[in-house]
Amino acid sequence: MISFENFGDLLKLDIGAFAAKPTSIEGDQKEATLVLWTSANAKMETGIWECTPGRFTADRTQNAEVCHLLTGRVTLHNSDGTSQEIGAGEMFALPLGWRGEWTIHEQTRKIYTFLANDV
Repeated sequence: MISFENFGDLLKLDIGAFAAKPTSIEGDQKEATLVLWTSANAKMETGIWECTPGRFTADRTQNAEVCHLLTGRVTLHNSDGTSQEIGAGEMFALPLGWRGEWTIHEQTRKIYTFLANDV
């Protein structure tokens, strides 16, 4: 039998220690991640991620990502120069192949789901 999993209150969940963000290009960013679930074939992963203010690069050439901001406010910058501000409560997708930058305006926590490029 396959059963569902409940992860509880994701706003109160302790996701562990913060560490320097390796792709940060502005600010002294720190991030923490807690993987909540990975599929049996390891092609899908979901978890919680939190990051302090600043700017960093992102590359989704290996997997697509679906995000739901629980707290905070960010601006996503496409590689063509366009951008969009996104706030708490909003959900968005970074399709396979997307490259760009994130500006974190205030500490932000999100639910993320990664989908491998061969799903």
